[in-house]
Amino acid sequence: MTEGNRPGRNEPCSCGSGKKYKQCCLAKDEAAERAQRLEAEKAAPVEAPAEGDVEAAQRSAPRPKASQPWKRSAGGPNAARGFARVSATRKVGSS
Repeated sequence: MTEGNRPGRNEPCSCGSGKKYKQCCLAKDEAAERAQRLEAEKAAPVEAPAEGDVEAAQRSAPRPKASQPWKRSAGGPNAARGFARVSATRKVGSS
């Protein structure tokens, strides 16, 4: 089935069961579509990027680490200390 032929998730199912489509046939239809996509991927030839194809090389290259100084370890020279834990007693009540 194509996307246009399927009823909405909360509409009655087209099989006539009286249930909502999402409770009745949605899982079966999605599994069938998933299997069709998998077969199409297996049938399609996988092309290796050409040597001069810069965009394909950039897509497959790992992304560089972002500079996040607040996440540095505690031993570094510019280490962020976060919030210090205070061990003083709380003042409670009025006197």
